[in-house]
Amino acid sequence: MRTVWQTVTTSVSFVAPAGYLLLPSARSSYITTGLNWGFAQEMMGVCEISGNFGNFGAADFASFGMPASFSIQLKRGKAESGLNWKRRLLNTEKLIFKADSVDLLSHQSSGQGGTYVLVIVEPAGVVAMSHGQERQFVIFNIVVAIVVDNSSSHWGVKKESKYNERKEGENTDIIESEHGVVAADDGRCSEIGASTLRKGGHAVDAAVATALCLGVVHPMSSGIGGGGFMVVRSSSTSETKAFDSRETAPSAASQNMYENNPSAKARGALSMGVPGELAGLHEAWLKYGRLPWRTLFQPAIRLAKDGFIIAPCLGTAIKESEKMIMADPGLRKVLAPNGELLHAGDTIYNVELSRSLEAVAEQGPQAFFNGTVGENFVKDVRAAGGILTMEDMQNYKVEVNDAMAVNAMGYTILGMPPPSSGTLGMSLVLNIFDSYGTPDAAKGSLGLHRLIEAIKHMLAIRMNLGDPDFVNISKYMSDMLSPSYAKRIQQKIFDNSTFPPDYYMNRWNQLNDHGTSHFCIVDADRNAVSMTTTVNYYFGAGILSPSTGIVLNNEMNDFSTPTENSPDKFPPTPANFIQPNKRPLSSMTPIIILKDNQLAGVIGGSGGIYIIPAVVQVFLNHFILGMNPLAALIPNVVLFENLTVVDGHHIELSQERKTFLEERGHELKEKTSGAVCQLVVQTLSNPIYMGRRIGGESNPQNHKVFHGMLTAVSDPRKDGRPAAV
Repeated sequence: MRTVWQTVTTSVSFVAPAGYLLLPSARSSYITTGLNWGFAQEMMGVCEISGNFGNFGAADFASFGMPASFSIQLKRGKAESGLNWKRRLLNTEKLIFKADSVDLLSHQSSGQGGTYVLVIVEPAGVVAMSHGQERQFVIFNIVVAIVVDNSSSHWGVKKESKYNERKEGENTDIIESEHGVVAADDGRCSEIGASTLRKGGHAVDAAVATALCLGVVHPMSSGIGGGGFMVVRSSSTSETKAFDSRETAPSAASQNMYENNPSAKARGALSMGVPGELAGLHEAWLKYGRLPWRTLFQPAIRLAKDGFIIAPCLGTAIKESEKMIMADPGLRKVLAPNGELLHAGDTIYNVELSRSLEAVAEQGPQAFFNGTVGENFVKDVRAAGGILTMEDMQNYKVEVNDAMAVNAMGYTILGMPPPSSGTLGMSLVLNIFDSYGTPDAAKGSLGLHRLIEAIKHMLAIRMNLGDPDFVNISKYMSDMLSPSYAKRIQQKIFDNSTFPPDYYMNRWNQLNDHGTSHFCIVDADRNAVSMTTTVNYYFGAGILSPSTGIVLNNEMNDFSTPTENSPDKFPPTPANFIQPNKRPLSSMTPIIILKDNQLAGVIGGSGGIYIIPAVVQVFLNHFILGMNPLAALIPNVVLFENLTVVDGHHIELSQERKTFLEERGHELKEKTSGAVCQLVVQTLSNPIYMGRRIGGESNPQNHKVFHGMLTAVSDPRKDGRPAAV
């Protein structure tokens, strides 16, 4: 079943006399202007939605005297006389109407017997204070989305889901707002993040709440037992910071520790690195947060304590991990509570995790790094055969640096420095395309062939990277940032052929990291967050701490070891050998994109080694090739060496492109999983220049910050769904 979207935006406003902002003294009705569409005869009845103006604080309404509530109706026929036209409401509301068929091009006027939206405003009964700032600008948009669904036989209004509701057939992969958006791997977490923004929270406040939610509902990929990378762009300072909460090797770790037991590097308590996610979230919150720390934990605590519905993605992970789950008492208690595996649609509870989150909410991260929760966690890890100590937990430090900046193809890419290889890898690939001298170099089948070849070169070079606190990687960083080096690589790419692996100067075996969750957030002030979190493999080490409900990561598997064997027959890279307190190399690629120093987009992905190719392709698809955000988000190929990844929903290459690639020697191989991306873009044409206080942050330079329409997209292949303020 295919669903088609059309969106119409229209506005209604209040304008007060000079010097006063007056609340309507009686029930008032307004009709929206600018609607220029009609519906097919299948439209039936009247649709209505109502709500409160909750996006601004109560103090704002006391000061400005705005209406208390409203209702909106989709009506058919000629508009009633006496209605006030050309008014605007405060707040933003998205309406989604559903029908068997829609005629959006009939050009019927809403006042001439067509279809219109009626807005009814209920007064709060309060007169505004005198001499307030006159509000007469565009501050409320009604966004009406008409959905054609062949299975539908009636009209209805689609209301926002509560945190734990999941509805089959929802098509909300894309959403728009001028006031803030969140795009996460799970719609419940996007809504929690958006709810935080509605309360006046900074993008980082929303990031804390969103990350904690993902750790609860996506325990196979994320959680406070893991780590992550966060990139934060502040609109008030124009600074972009990189928060590195990547896991570190325990103090008792050594490069030969798996020599006699190689499998312990991938699974079991010995595969666990010191977790850093909570420390990273707290460090960012200390710098940017507006809301109380404890309040950001409450939605995740409720989900863990009261239970949540298992989404298909988690259901698949549980099914694929059955043997491992049944072998571990902690995982078995949560995921198979009655001796049988839970499935998609069942309700899952993790009461011990809720108690751990409650302790961290009240006591701060020291409850985990230097308190009872941490002590219980370490005890469980050591009982399972791990080497983690409380000293390791106490000594964990978040690395905070300026984000790495890359200028390529007319944009500035802001991302993580090493041990992430994502920003540097993206830099090299984009500089290769830049060296062709035209954006058309990325177009069509030939552009795809060139992308494949550029990625092969990039993946070979990035394996020289490692934790810069332990190894000197300055030469390789310089090369991967250099346009002249990229030009030399470009000259090795031939448009009529691919080559064997040796041609790409591979020296070391590839890092084959896994898993992760990603989310993108932009708030009303245009502060932006791009964050990727991980426990690595499905359910990390395959162990859940029984006393804390926390899944152990298996991040030690992202290190190289001297004695390991790999399928590609290349030796392990010494730059990534294990040392105490060292961070392993990573493919995670959270990025923020600027155009002329204004926020243009936020991208990131989950999927281990496939993340960098996917994020590169999403960037090229939207920002260079001009694809719409949803089409750009789902790369039809993610590859390394000669692999072509086709996702499980049969989004695959056209036969024409397959033939083109095969003629050049590419081996095409279908794969049912790859990288899953999230994307936020800001329209930079016709921006609104904000000169007032928004969301609690006073910015004297605010008039210079673009406030265009934000579009958030979540990849539908991983239960993702965006949310808006």
